[in-house]
Amino acid sequence: MKKDNKQKGDRGEAMAARYLEEKGHVLRTRNYRRKTGEIDLVSQIGETLVFTEVKLRTTDAYGTPAQAVDSRRQQRMIKTALWYLQENSLFDWNVRFDVVEILGSPETGYVMNHIENAFLM
Repeated sequence: MKKDNKQKGDRGEAMAARYLEEKGHVLRTRNYRRKTGEIDLVSQIGETLVFTEVKLRTTDAYGTPAQAVDSRRQQRMIKTALWYLQENSLFDWNVRFDVVEILGSPETGYVMNHIENAFLM
């Protein structure tokens, strides 16, 4: 089960990375991890760093994928983003937090929704 979830997550992140690159983002890193948490994708568009959470779900029976990015998850992302900014001396950059939600499966196809500025620091 964990292996399936990891593969599903990796597939969603790859889809989201391609999507963001098509929109002009330059991917800086994937799966940035610190003790405070993980950020799926870190990209740059212009002079803005974008920290993106990717959520892939096969059904919305328990809510949309983006609804899984609750306030606890947001706080973990913010703390982890601060580590990234500090380690890379990027405190003078604009920052935003996005969510890419993906709904579907290989059999049914996927619908992707990019929520820019999903929450604030």
